[in-house]
Amino acid sequence: MADSSPMQIVVDGLVKRFGAFTALDGISFGVAHGEIMGFLGPNGAGKSTLIRILCGLLRPSAGRALVAGIDVAGDPEAVRRRIGYMSQKFSLYGDLSVVENLRFFGGIYGVSEAEMPERLRFAVDMAGLTGREDALVATLAGGWKQRLALGAAILHRPAILFLDEPTSGVDPGSRRRFWNLIHALSEEGVSILVSTHYMDEAEYCHRIALINRGRLVALGTPLELKQHSLGGELLALEGERIGEAIAPLARAPGVRDVAMFGNALHVLVDQAALRLPALLALLAGSGIADGRGRRIDPSLEDSFVHLVAAKLPPTEVAS
Repeated sequence: MADSSPMQIVVDGLVKRFGAFTALDGISFGVAHGEIMGFLGPNGAGKSTLIRILCGLLRPSAGRALVAGIDVAGDPEAVRRRIGYMSQKFSLYGDLSVVENLRFFGGIYGVSEAEMPERLRFAVDMAGLTGREDALVATLAGGWKQRLALGAAILHRPAILFLDEPTSGVDPGSRRRFWNLIHALSEEGVSILVSTHYMDEAEYCHRIALINRGRLVALGTPLELKQHSLGGELLALEGERIGEAIAPLARAPGVRDVAMFGNALHVLVDQAALRLPALLALLAGSGIADGRGRRIDPSLEDSFVHLVAAKLPPTEVAS
């Protein structure tokens, strides 16, 4: 977990433009020693652009970013020597074996010949591939490939690790095992910035930055975002044809927001106990005779939907 050490990553007013398009718009945050910082947002929100800048692969248009105390715009090569990076697209070579891939990346990262055997054993064990060192990577299942790619990214023992949607397309069980590895690295003091669009994955992070359309929407622990972001209490309303009640519910007194979640409506109100009877009566009056409801604790998805909507102009929310 994070401690009081100086920030390993400092981002201050970061902007990235591609012509007239602004991919990042004034992003600021820090990542401490041993902290897992999650960047959560939809595809196209700017997560990959941010990571590429912090890895020294893109130059920012404005603002400042320091990684391990080094300005990424001033000395990107020095940054790249101190970090590990795993892209969202699988980066190992399918026509090489497990150990051949690891040796190749160990050479790129400057792992010495004296250290190489120990680091190879570490990566193979971490990926759960002991006994399959000579298997072609193309023959491995997705979860093994991702763990192997993580092992390759940390062969040189970097103090800072960037993971860009590392579990995209991986089954839930493999994703959980992958996150166990991330937490083990954090316990060893590695600072980790990981981007994801999976809400459940974001719960594993020490802190979460919600990003949408290049802007930082909110920053805090998962608990803080769930408890303090909504500004009200949450009701779950269910019933046949419940979707037909969205418009009348949105106009009801005390209702601040209505959103569809599966077969239920999540309704944000000022006082749940006071508003629930009136809203159930409204459902009955709208022809939903079996309407039922209860107060619920907000999920991270509730917070994200509310925060994103609150930051967008009304025309964009409606679309």
